[in-house]
Amino acid sequence: MEFSSINAAVSALFGSEVESSERLYGGDINNAFALRLKNGGLAFMKSNRSAPPGFFKAEIEGLSAIAKTETIGTPRALGYGSENGRAFLILEYVSEGRRTKSFWETFGRRLAAMHAADTSPYVHSGRFGFDLGNYIGRTRQINSPKDTWIDFFRECRLEPQFKAAERFFGASDIKRINSLLDDLGNYLTEPRRPSLLHGDLWSGNFMTGPDGEAWLIDPAVYVGHAEADIAMTELFGGFDSRFYAAYREAAPLEPGYPDRRDLYNLYQLLNHLNIFGGSYLGSVMRIVKRYA
Repeated sequence: MEFSSINAAVSALFGSEVESSERLYGGDINNAFALRLKNGGLAFMKSNRSAPPGFFKAEIEGLSAIAKTETIGTPRALGYGSENGRAFLILEYVSEGRRTKSFWETFGRRLAAMHAADTSPYVHSGRFGFDLGNYIGRTRQINSPKDTWIDFFRECRLEPQFKAAERFFGASDIKRINSLLDDLGNYLTEPRRPSLLHGDLWSGNFMTGPDGEAWLIDPAVYVGHAEADIAMTELFGGFDSRFYAAYREAAPLEPGYPDRRDLYNLYQLLNHLNIFGGSYLGSVMRIVKRYA
């Protein structure tokens, strides 16, 4: 639901007004606040003065898609809007709990269940993509539906990122990149089934919920190959080994996954190159040269 002001949102959603706000820390792109309400309740708010159109609406759609699978926890997104040029998103306030002893095993099984959920509600004119464009970090993410995973990953993931980063590449680099894109079908495989993906699943994008289990936050959802989510979990240090053992027990990975992992993470590294600059160029080109 869209609102014209923060107070209007809080009044409609909670029947109260904001008494005070406390700045929270941890996000790279948005500011985060705990809103204390006059009726004693709490709400969580993100805000951003430079958010592009539809930025927080897309996050609501992503959180709602995850919630609809009824497989893994995620905060309820309640409303969004803009006030004096400041975009905002209101979510339920979720208190962090103490991790259960089986936290990682449960996380692995629940993510596997999400990946096995019906994807038909999320993409209607193809098998892969999402019915709404969204964002990965602050980068626009194209989700145009495609009938094959390889076409989707080439046209909606790698090609836009390479185009945005073309200033970093010389003529020989571009030749290798074009070869990689042309031959992508030699390296990637079509999944057994399409899966709803979190899309940006690293250690900063899950939390311990009040039930002591993993809850997903800050999604960049789309329907794709489950391997892409697993690859992202391994990019910046990886998760606990118990997570991977439980996931593989519930949903065994297809043969050859280790040979495809770097290609999935090429998308993430290209996005970092485009957002944060040339320090990621070496990592990008090492992957390109491995395959082309």
